[in-house]
Amino acid sequence: MKTRLFSTLRVLQHENPLGLPRTGTIPRMQRGLPERRRIQHVRKVIAISSAKGGVGKSTIAVNLALSFARSGLRAGILDTDIFGPSIPTLLNLSGEPRLSANNQLVPLENYGVKSMSMGFLVDDAAPVVWRGLMVMKALQQLLHEVEWGALDVLVLDLPPGTGDTQLTITQQIELDGTVIISTPQDIALKDAVKGINMFKKMNIPLLGMVQNMSLFTCPHCQNSTHIFGSHAGVMHTCEEYGIDFLGDIPLHASICDDADRGKPTVVAEPDSDRAAAFMAVAGQVGKNAGLFDST
Repeated sequence: MKTRLFSTLRVLQHENPLGLPRTGTIPRMQRGLPERRRIQHVRKVIAISSAKGGVGKSTIAVNLALSFARSGLRAGILDTDIFGPSIPTLLNLSGEPRLSANNQLVPLENYGVKSMSMGFLVDDAAPVVWRGLMVMKALQQLLHEVEWGALDVLVLDLPPGTGDTQLTITQQIELDGTVIISTPQDIALKDAVKGINMFKKMNIPLLGMVQNMSLFTCPHCQNSTHIFGSHAGVMHTCEEYGIDFLGDIPLHASICDDADRGKPTVVAEPDSDRAAAFMAVAGQVGKNAGLFDST
């Protein structure tokens, strides 16, 4: 029987839920708040957050990482959603990561982007039935025990909400900024504002907001409709909170189809208007984060 990195026995090992071999070089958590650390050999770390599910955050995150790679940067993406990882599907990747000589996880790679996800360590249909302590320990290992090599930018795809995962990341990692994703309707914007206030409270730079799925253009009659009401909801929020509006991603069937088949729009349709929208957002994010200053 094939040996997995993840096993029932290792689930019971609270200090090491992913079952990585111990080298004695990984610092343990101390009492009180942990000290923020850089991820080794990664120049910029950018978190993508929505504080609400269903607004297309993971699709945008992976297209931004691919846009950075298309711009000539060494890019990676870390899926920090322990319970519902999306990156393996979006990047058409599967299988277990191997261990490096330093007993760290080696990222999988596709389309020129390195990636790591809980989805590589468990079967597709297997639920991760863990309490908070196990989740936090696993997240710490994904943050600190992956051998990325030299990267210009690492994109963190955050799960929805403003809870344990977000706090662990903001307290342990030196983030160079965060991007907030929202659709224009009020119910999404209310949660987005909670995310804005959380990152401000944690002193994390806000690089701006992206408005997703605001405009639908019918492929048959070519008429355009703002299906979520006001097309300027995110722009108004940016003005109110003094942050940059990074761009607008349209609602288009091919963006969803591209994601479902594991070939995101920036790769599947590089010359399309949709890909251009992702590239424009990535350019603005990179500018605000100082990514292009010394590359």
